[in-house]
Amino acid sequence: MDEEYDVIVLGTGLTECILSGIMSVNGKKVLHMDRNPYYGGESSSITPLEELYKRFGLPDSPPESMGRGRDWNVDLIPKFLMANGQLVKMLLYTEVTRYLDFKVVEGSFVYKGGKIYKVPSTETEALASNLMGMFEKRRFRKFLVFVANFDENDPKTFEGVDPKLTTMRDVYKKFDLGQDVIDFTGHALALYRTDDYLDQPCLETINRIKLYSESLARYGKSPYLYPLYGLGELPQGFARLSAIYGGTYMLNKPVEEIVMEDGHVVGVKSEGEVARCKQLICDPSYIQDRVRKAGQVIRVICILSHPIKNTNDANSCQIIIPQNQVNRKSDIYVCMISYAHNVAAQGKYIAIVSTTVETAEPEAEIEPALELLEPIDQKFVAISDLYEPTDDGTESQIFASRAYDATTHFETTCNDIKDIYKRMTGSDFDFENMKRKQNDVFGEEEQ
Repeated sequence: MDEEYDVIVLGTGLTECILSGIMSVNGKKVLHMDRNPYYGGESSSITPLEELYKRFGLPDSPPESMGRGRDWNVDLIPKFLMANGQLVKMLLYTEVTRYLDFKVVEGSFVYKGGKIYKVPSTETEALASNLMGMFEKRRFRKFLVFVANFDENDPKTFEGVDPKLTTMRDVYKKFDLGQDVIDFTGHALALYRTDDYLDQPCLETINRIKLYSESLARYGKSPYLYPLYGLGELPQGFARLSAIYGGTYMLNKPVEEIVMEDGHVVGVKSEGEVARCKQLICDPSYIQDRVRKAGQVIRVICILSHPIKNTNDANSCQIIIPQNQVNRKSDIYVCMISYAHNVAAQGKYIAIVSTTVETAEPEAEIEPALELLEPIDQKFVAISDLYEPTDDGTESQIFASRAYDATTHFETTCNDIKDIYKRMTGSDFDFENMKRKQNDVFGEEEQ
């Protein structure tokens, strides 16, 4: 351990594992440590089921009806991958896809007036949807065509909209869209958590809706993918990438001290030894004095013996409850997966409800989502503090990741990865940097 490294990474959450993979591919000497005996940190999948009961302090062990404990892999943080999103791009470029198998999530739904509806995202679906009346459908269809044809480099496609000046509120007005349609467009297609985006320039929103439509176009049922055996497979895939490029991994390593000299990091002390480094990447739990609390997220893991009502018996789906529908500032999300993804015993489903905490009674806030899931066999409630770094690393060369937010996809996590990369290297993140070198070792020689 008494060696000199370019980068030391603390914590094996997804953000940390992707960054250590990229740094290793780019020829840096990387040491990656975690105080836990398992991979994934906050974003791990817990197995067997007995371990989940223990973790949440439940006195009993799982009943017989839950099947074999080792058939379960339960994510602590629920997220799906956008089929055309940044994480899939990272997986493809690094070829980490060869360690994973994905399934398409079977449907995306939105909540309106106590009921759930399939999210219409193509012209055909829009015309068949019960979410809107006849005339509204035509206007929404026009809007979708406008978005699909929109090209920020071709003013002929603008139809009088200035992508950098016109607000999204004005774009909705232009197409005369009603409040319900605005709700599901902003929250179920553009995937915003609040309504702040309405008064910002429309380009970002248009690009988000495009990402949704392009992701949907890849596989048809929904824009989301999910890995077999749970999200805990993702950090492990990138850890293997780092190891192939000479990265060193140590689990179960307590971190005693981050060693500083003249205001910047020079090493990490563990079990009496110091590993020296030029830069440090870590999750917020390793540097409590350089992060601030930015809010809380409540997540409730629910085990069910049935699919969710009104989802056509889907074995996986997402439900978004727009904040307006339940008088809140931020949306409530439900991610549901099941035995079909090798994360639960035969015939069992896992639905995870999450949202940003807004009151002193977080459990009451998610009631509308829990009602959709009844009957629930077992609930596990977690309320996590959201931390963000107060130090950008310029001086200290310590780069902390942000806690995982309540969104049900990885786009915000990928933005954090790109941001840390830029601060560490001084250059913009480029997917090309992640390409494996042609002659790298997969354990076999290229013929």
